[in-house]
Amino acid sequence: MSLQEKLSQLNAQTTAALPEKSIAAMREETQRLRESHIVESAPQTGDGLEDFNLPNHLGKMQSLAALREHGPVVVTFYRGGWCPYCNLELRAYQAVLPQINAAGATLVAITPELPDASLSTSAKNELEFEILTDANADYTRKLGLVFALPERLRPIYQGLGIQIEQHNGRGQFDLPLAATFVVDTDGTITSAFVDADYTSRAEPTHVVEVLQSLVKQNA
Repeated sequence: MSLQEKLSQLNAQTTAALPEKSIAAMREETQRLRESHIVESAPQTGDGLEDFNLPNHLGKMQSLAALREHGPVVVTFYRGGWCPYCNLELRAYQAVLPQINAAGATLVAITPELPDASLSTSAKNELEFEILTDANADYTRKLGLVFALPERLRPIYQGLGIQIEQHNGRGQFDLPLAATFVVDTDGTITSAFVDADYTSRAEPTHVVEVLQSLVKQNA
C-alpha cells in the first residue's frame, strides 16, 4: 500500500470520528490556505534551496551545505509527533531509507518541535535518520512554508489531546506545510513537493526514483 493510500485511509477514519462542524472548519481552513497562494510562493523545482544550520535532538548542528558534500539530500518537513499523518510519513521514509542511502543520499526531517519532543518522535517511529529542530520555525519561514494554526482550530486540536505549545514552545503555533525537496549536490532542487493539505505527502517511492535518476545522470 502506498503512503497516500495509508494517509487516505487514516483521513477517512479520522473524519468519521469527528463532529461534522469540526470537519467543516478544518476543510475551510485548508481551502483558505490554498487560496493564500502560499504553495505557489514556495521553492520550486529548479530553484536553489537556502542553506540551513539546525540542531538535532542532541544539539549537534547540521547544515545543508555540509550534507551536500556527501551527495544529494532529501529534506522533508513535518508538523510534529502529535500528527498521525506525519508519523505515517516518517515511517514510510524509514522503510525506504536503505534505498535512499544506496543512492548516496542523506535524508533529514525538519520540524518546529523542540528537541525533547523530536527525540520522542524518533524513538516512537524507530527512525534511523536525523530530525532537526527549526525553533520558532525560523528557517521554514524563510522558505515561505509556514502558516499559523488558525485560532478556530486550536480548541478542536485540544479536544483531540493535541497541545501544540507542549511540542513547539509557549505561544508557538506556527507549522510547516507538507513539503519535501530533493536537493542535488549543487544546491538545486530536483524535485519539489509542497501541499496546503496536510493529509497529502510526497510519495517516498517517487523520491527514491528521483535519486536513482540522479545517480544515472551523474555516473
